[in-house]
Amino acid sequence: MITGNEIVEMVDVNGKQGQAGTLASSVAPMHAVSEANDDTHAHVLRGRRTLGILCAVVVASAITWGLSLRAANEAAVAHATEAAAVLSVNVVHPVEGSKADDLELPGSVQAFTDTPIYSRTNGYLKKWYFDIGAHVRKGDLLAEIETPEIDQQLDQSRAELERMVANADLAGVTSNRWQALLAKHAVSQQEADQTRANYIAAQAAVDASRANVRRLEQLQSYERIVAPFDGVITARNTDIGDLIDAGSGSANPRELFHMDATGTLRVYVAVPEVFSDSIHDRDSATLTQDSNPGQRIPGTIVRNANAIDHATRTLNVEVDVDNSKGVLRPGAYAFVHFHLPALGNAVTIPSNTLLFRAEGLRVGVVRDYRVQLVPVTIGHDFGNSVEITSGLTTAEEVILDPSDSLANGMEVQPRFGSQKGQS
Repeated sequence: MITGNEIVEMVDVNGKQGQAGTLASSVAPMHAVSEANDDTHAHVLRGRRTLGILCAVVVASAITWGLSLRAANEAAVAHATEAAAVLSVNVVHPVEGSKADDLELPGSVQAFTDTPIYSRTNGYLKKWYFDIGAHVRKGDLLAEIETPEIDQQLDQSRAELERMVANADLAGVTSNRWQALLAKHAVSQQEADQTRANYIAAQAAVDASRANVRRLEQLQSYERIVAPFDGVITARNTDIGDLIDAGSGSANPRELFHMDATGTLRVYVAVPEVFSDSIHDRDSATLTQDSNPGQRIPGTIVRNANAIDHATRTLNVEVDVDNSKGVLRPGAYAFVHFHLPALGNAVTIPSNTLLFRAEGLRVGVVRDYRVQLVPVTIGHDFGNSVEITSGLTTAEEVILDPSDSLANGMEVQPRFGSQKGQS
């Protein structure tokens, strides 16, 4: 039997009743106790059922979340596997034009006038006035030579000329007198003609002596070595007191000076026969030097040999350069750039894009994420790049460093590399 106190405790635990008075002094009826007991048992059952449902929901949610996470991971792995199976390739666009449009050839720079200066007379070097590197003007005195023999010969020749002039004057007076006597029939015609001939011979002797004097005077003038043109002294091969031999054809000629005219320079270029038809007189050209690669010097094609050298199969071409600022030196090694007419469809690609297959030269091109092996024709090989005359356009995506296993239709993922085709 349940007492009143027990009923009060059950009511307080379940929070169902809040009586103001105390029940400890009274006893509830039996049917009230039974009803309270049934309500409590039902409430407990409902709590347990709710808790079970909540636990089931939590477990089901955890299982569902785990399954979905696993499925997402499996999908990511599958996608990564598929992506890894697609080959990634670097591609570049061909560059329009070609290096062949700019023909670069080595050239030999020469002075417009290159002259060794010899003495024209024998003697001793008295003095020189200019050394190497000096810029001189035409007519400047370079050196003086002492020629005592020429001086003596000239004095003798002048004295001989005076004697000849005196003899000619006497022969002239004699001839005039005989002509006057002939008019009076005092002398014969023969005698008059003889005196006339003597006078003419004396005049000829005077002319010969005068010519000899001029010759010696000319030789004496060669004592002064003067500059034949505006230029630079590039060599001085003599010094004061040296014995000088006349002329350049002697057994041991002495070149006193060497001069170059550097205001305008000639550059001779050997153009290969294949490009000879593209070289025309009065066309422009550009020069560069390794000593100053950033400087471009303009020049003009002035003439060519109009014949192919049978030994080298090249055309000798002369390019003249205005060197008033002295940017070039005679004897320098320069590169001459000729601008040739461009080929209509030529493009340039890197050399590491070529594929050598049994069926011929091929280039891998990416079209709609698929590989197409395109046959191409090479025009010129420039080392790190090549000229393609047919088979490609600038819109193509050409594969860099293609593998030997590259085949038509292979799916690839293109990405643009840092290497460019060079023009």
